[in-house]
Amino acid sequence: MAKLKDKRREKISVATEIDRLEERRARCHDNLERAEFRKRKEELSEMDRQELEDEMAIMNERVQKLDKELEMLRGENRRNMLLSVALLAVSALFYYIFFNIEDDS
Repeated sequence: MAKLKDKRREKISVATEIDRLEERRARCHDNLERAEFRKRKEELSEMDRQELEDEMAIMNERVQKLDKELEMLRGENRRNMLLSVALLAVSALFYYIFFNIEDDS
């Protein structure tokens, strides 16, 4: 199952994966804000308050995990961009050298 999930992810671009994770993070963050608001505004029993705090802790862990994954993907995206720019520069250099030598001949 994990291999299938990894293969599906390989077909998705890094930018698309970043967008997808940012959306998930935003949803988790919204849920966390709603839970915090509920905790402040509602009269909750001690058991309900503890359940809400446990739920908030889980959501905080998810947000932190998504932040780490986003940081990793953004780093990968930067490396991909630098590689693309380097390849473009090398291609431009070869193009310039080829036509410059041809003009001199």
